[in-house]
This record gives sequence, structure tokens and C-alpha cells, in this order.
Amino acid sequence: MSGMNRRWVLKRRPEGEIAPGDLQFVETPIPALGEDEVLVRNLYLSLDPTNRIWMSDRDQYMPPVEIGDVMRGGTIGVVETSRSERFKAGDIVNTGLGGWQTYTIAPAAIVSPVPMIPGVPLTAFMSVLGATGLTAWFGLMDIGKPQPGETVVVSAAAGAVGSIVGQIAKLKGCRVIGIAGGPEKCAWLTRDLGFDGAIDYKNEDVGDALDRLCPNGIDVNFENVGGKIMDAVFDRMNTFGRMALCGMISTYNDDGPPSGPNDFGRILMRRLLIKGFIIIDYLPRAGEAFAELAPWVASGQIKWKAHVVDGLENAVDALGRLFTGDHDGKLLIRVSPSTI
Repeated sequence: MSGMNRRWVLKRRPEGEIAPGDLQFVETPIPALGEDEVLVRNLYLSLDPTNRIWMSDRDQYMPPVEIGDVMRGGTIGVVETSRSERFKAGDIVNTGLGGWQTYTIAPAAIVSPVPMIPGVPLTAFMSVLGATGLTAWFGLMDIGKPQPGETVVVSAAAGAVGSIVGQIAKLKGCRVIGIAGGPEKCAWLTRDLGFDGAIDYKNEDVGDALDRLCPNGIDVNFENVGGKIMDAVFDRMNTFGRMALCGMISTYNDDGPPSGPNDFGRILMRRLLIKGFIIIDYLPRAGEAFAELAPWVASGQIKWKAHVVDGLENAVDALGRLFTGDHDGKLLIRVSPSTI
């Protein structure tokens, strides 16, 4: 297929917040397909806090994006042309990390079909039924191991992952407290998602609110934020408590390594389990999570939001919403139109 591909490439590594010129929007010719490859027109691009880490050269779980390379990002799209027996034109597929670009050429071996569930939109497979939902399920179930009656605290609870974590914990019989920014997000957690309480970190002292809402301490912490919020939860964890460390978004624009708990002895004395995890380690077990998540979503037992920004050209500006909280649920870019 001849034509041009629009893409964002990394021009320099950001220092602090992403600045104009750190990434460049360019057009390049679409190369010819090789044997057993597919050309996919991307429909949706996932924007995630880890995008900022990938732009840096700090120690991380994947190689940094190289200067001059297309920016890395998760995508789903529609097959335009195929040289593989596995896929035909029109198939909706997940290309994994297809990148911040209009078209992705990928080996068929790394492409997977997107299942169609009646009444469930494609955006679900970029959120609650995609990596977001898998992150929530494995972090909570594999590390948090929630038991009925336990208290679970979730930071960034109105975000894509946190909102799903809290609902799963409720389905497992736990008492759930969410930490979010602003009265509207906190109201959504308690009114619509069934959280037992919510803390507005922008307008109240998190430690005082935890003392009020968690009088018997905290058994499970699903941590997305890091920094002072993480410290406040850590200081109130019960003996044999578990912390699933999913992210530390409050530190991603900082220089140098993020700080950790200042009372490390508490881990020993309270016999706490603190485990960092990355969802790619769990992908071979994705079926375990999907077996529970899909029925919950189809039946309406789990609610979710997608905040969709139109236009690949707006990806850099939209990414900033993750760090200001100016979005609802899963943040996506609509790269091209879909009739599905």
C-alpha cells in the first residue's frame, strides 16, 4: 500500500514536564509489506503514565524509546492489507505496542484478534477488557489477595485502573476507600461505583481522612501515586498488609529516583508485603483475569469510563491530562474513524 504515515517521534528526552520540541509530528512513506506481515490502520491509542518513563533513560522495565524512533504506545486497529493467512482486511486486531502513528506494520505472529462482545464497545478492549483491566485484576488478586471484610485503599481511584480495582474489591466482599482529586470524582466513586468512602486529596488531609475512614487500619493498598499519599497509607497498614505497587505517577516528572517509605522498619515489624509489578509479566495468564472481567462487564457489574480525545496530532497535549487529573477514566486518542 502506498501512502503516508503520520507519527510522533522522540526528538529529545524531556527534562521535567514534556515540553514543545521533545516530540515531533512527522509524515513518512508507508513501506511495502513483508511476508507474513499486516498493515493496520490504528483506531485507538492508549495514553498511559508509563509513556513518560519510556521517554526517559532512567532505569526501567523496557528499553527506553530511542531518539528518532516512533513513540511507543498500545493500539488497536483494523487490518488494511495482509500478507498473512491468519488475518484478512477488515479484521479488528490488537497490535500490542503499535506506537503513536496512524499505521502500524507488524508481524502477524505478534498481532491478536479483538473479540467482539455484543453491547461492548471497542474502547473497552483498551481499558477494562485490555491492559487496564488486567493490571487491576492481577495487582489486586495476585498481590493484594483481598479477603471478605478487609479494608482496601486505592489511590488514583477515579482513574482507569483504580476505579476497576475498587469495584473488584467490592465484588470480593471488601470495604473500599478511594483517594481521588476533586469532589466530583469522589462522588462518582461512592455514588456510582459503590466505594464505601472517598478522600479528596486536593481539599483534605489524606492522613486525617484515612484515620476517620479506616479506624481499624488498612489491609490492602493498591498504589498508583507514590509520594506523600503513599506514605500516608503505608503508615496505617495492618500487620500482614499487602501493597501492590502499580505506579508512582506523582514522581514521573521529577529528576532522580523517587523516595520510598521513611520507616522501613515497619515492613519488618508489621510483616508487610510490598511488591511492584508490571502487567507484561502477567500476559501469559491473561485468560484468568478475562474469565472474571468479561462477565462482570457484560452484566454491568463493573462500570468504566473512557475519555477519548480526537486526533493523533493532539496526543502530546492530551498526555498531560494524566498528570493534572483532567480526564475521566481511561485516556485514549481516536487515531482514525471506526464503524464498529
